[in-house]
Amino acid sequence: MLYQLSDTEIWFPKPELAEDDGLLAVGGDLSPNRLMLAYHHGIFPWYSDESPILWYSPHERFVLFPEKLKISVSMAKVIDSGQFNITFDDSFEEVIEACATVSRQGETGTWITQEMKKAYIDLHGLGYAHSVEVWEDDILVGGLYGVVVNSVFCGESMFSKVSNGSKAALIWLCSNSSFVMIDCQVHTKHLESMGASLVSRSEYLKYLNKM
Repeated sequence: MLYQLSDTEIWFPKPELAEDDGLLAVGGDLSPNRLMLAYHHGIFPWYSDESPILWYSPHERFVLFPEKLKISVSMAKVIDSGQFNITFDDSFEEVIEACATVSRQGETGTWITQEMKKAYIDLHGLGYAHSVEVWEDDILVGGLYGVVVNSVFCGESMFSKVSNGSKAALIWLCSNSSFVMIDCQVHTKHLESMGASLVSRSEYLKYLNKM
């Protein structure tokens, strides 16, 4: 059953009521209060300009535990070389714009709409959303952004304009922060090769709600 959200009342149905593909609800808005309520319950928005706001809570979540991070020998050499300078929360708006506009193989368009960008920029201003920036010769060449809930970094998107740019951002996040889990949302071979794996929704929520 797909739930219709009110434009005024802020609430969500129980995540376990999501459909097989994780779709739980439709409608509502992207106000900070609604977004943070969603994230605290393992729910996130994912939609395009052509559709209403869609809210998802997958039955399984693809996550990366920092202690299980796998760094290849070649990637370790890149990190040690000093090729990249990495910062945290230095250029959030630049990162989300790059994530929305970078060309991705096999994909057309973006789910990071203007409405989405504004919503997450607002969350950043409130201290809930954060970014990692990867610089090469003072040029932004990679990065990622997401929302922090307790000790979990809920990753939203990453980008790379040069080889290994996004990998460097993720490695930095795992190695230089206190997060117990990085939520990658959906499976990719790229993230699997770095140690990410699937966990059940119930296990995910246990980590999400730990202080």
